[in-house]
Amino acid sequence: MRTSHHLSPTETETRTRILQSALRLFARKGYDGTTTRDLAEVAGVAEGTLFRHFTNKKAILVEVATQGWIEILTDLLTELSEMGSYKAVAQVMRRRMLHLHANADMLRVCFMEAQFHPDLRDQIQSEVIDKMTDVAEAFFQTAMDQGIYRRMNPKMVARVFLGMFAVAGFSQSTIMEPGVAASEMQEMAEGLADIFLNGVLVKDE
Repeated sequence: MRTSHHLSPTETETRTRILQSALRLFARKGYDGTTTRDLAEVAGVAEGTLFRHFTNKKAILVEVATQGWIEILTDLLTELSEMGSYKAVAQVMRRRMLHLHANADMLRVCFMEAQFHPDLRDQIQSEVIDKMTDVAEAFFQTAMDQGIYRRMNPKMVARVFLGMFAVAGFSQSTIMEPGVAASEMQEMAEGLADIFLNGVLVKDE
């Protein structure tokens, strides 16, 4: 497989088109239900072109998932680095949820296919999920060291934080309806942030 570092602009455009087409097809028909012929047709390339860019269909699936998660990781790093206050969780929640809504196809492919492809699951775990958790853990550890958050296991806090916005951003049909208004998204983000920061128990007087 040729890497993107050695591709001409035209080849890079073709590779990107293949990945975008694969994402749509995998989300709609599933990995097993998508043939390389389907993929080539939707991408507008010859079937042989697929294999000049990728070793096999599995390599396309892994690249689609990994690229998507790396984008999410990069955005999370940016969000946390720009957070004006350790209490400004609602802003991060809202932006992350909106981003995940925009990447619903990629998330659907990951959640759907990772259970059938251990190598895909392992790569996503090692390349992205573990790194996201480490970044968030360091962020919350600093907040604890500064006395802003109470002392807890920072890795556990990081996992809860990541899980809350991931589920809210992905579950369009359960937690939030498709096409939800921005005001409702803000309300959901503020609610999640409130639960995350303050819990659900009434404080003792």
